[in-house]
Amino acid sequence: MDIKKVLLLGGSGFIGTYIANRLSQRGIEVTIPTRRRERTKALIIQPGIEMPEADIHCEKTLTELMRGHDAVINLVGILHSRDVVLPYSRDFAAAHVEMPKKIVAACKAAGVRRLVHMSALNADPKGPSEYLRSKGDGEAIVMAAQGDLDVTVFRPSVIFGLGDSFLSMFASILKKVPFFPLGFGQARFQPVWAADVADAFVDSLTDVRTHGQAYELVGPKTYTLRELVDYAKELSGSTATIVPLSEGWAYLQAGLMWLAPNPMLSPDNLRSMEKDSVAEAGSQQPANWRPTALEAIAPSYIALNTPKGKLDSFRFRAGR
Repeated sequence: MDIKKVLLLGGSGFIGTYIANRLSQRGIEVTIPTRRRERTKALIIQPGIEMPEADIHCEKTLTELMRGHDAVINLVGILHSRDVVLPYSRDFAAAHVEMPKKIVAACKAAGVRRLVHMSALNADPKGPSEYLRSKGDGEAIVMAAQGDLDVTVFRPSVIFGLGDSFLSMFASILKKVPFFPLGFGQARFQPVWAADVADAFVDSLTDVRTHGQAYELVGPKTYTLRELVDYAKELSGSTATIVPLSEGWAYLQAGLMWLAPNPMLSPDNLRSMEKDSVAEAGSQQPANWRPTALEAIAPSYIALNTPKGKLDSFRFRAGR
């Protein structure tokens, strides 16, 4: 099927910006609904991108938005909730479960068959956190629509790149403090570059082999959280001392940070880290998946093009 116009839900966020740029570069028209159009001027100036103000949580609105589009990409997701409810809070339910239900129903009503959905590595209705449980239930809803729709699901590990809230956050904090308390330093990740994730989403739109499939998107190397923080420290030029925290102190720290207006960390985030964010043996990746190494990209935006950052990047590309 020829894809000429895509509805990108959650497209004004970090990974959405990468996907929108990729679609625009390929000459595909993109519609990105937003609640506040004035906050997304950087995307509005991209060729072929339209950003109407709309409430995508209204199923009728969603259906009307989908008309005239060839495909829908769903990136809607949240990392934090103010409530703690089992199996998950109303916030997680609205973003990760009810939204996929509304999207599937709207696709059917509008006659749009192609749906690509952002899940998460370790998404599981029986997972250790509200985030992972709600992501698992949402993924199941999308996969169950295969047949009526042509669906593809992607499950990325933590995503890095310019504008991320992971390595960039660590680097920013480390430059400002004399010491950095770190819990769950042993947790393992396979960070994946945002541009690689964006390419996987966009490439899948016209690839019939991806219909009904779920893919894990991970980088080429596994790191502990402590190794990633140490790397961010090195690139940022910080002299902060990393102070390991026991599990109890880590949860206390996360609970206090959770109370902030814009929390960087919550106890639920720590519960997600109880399971390593790495691909399991035999997991499925997209055809021709060749993920980019963290060391090839991070110096260019964490070190902010300092001489050391440029040298580190050159050394990595040269294999030194």
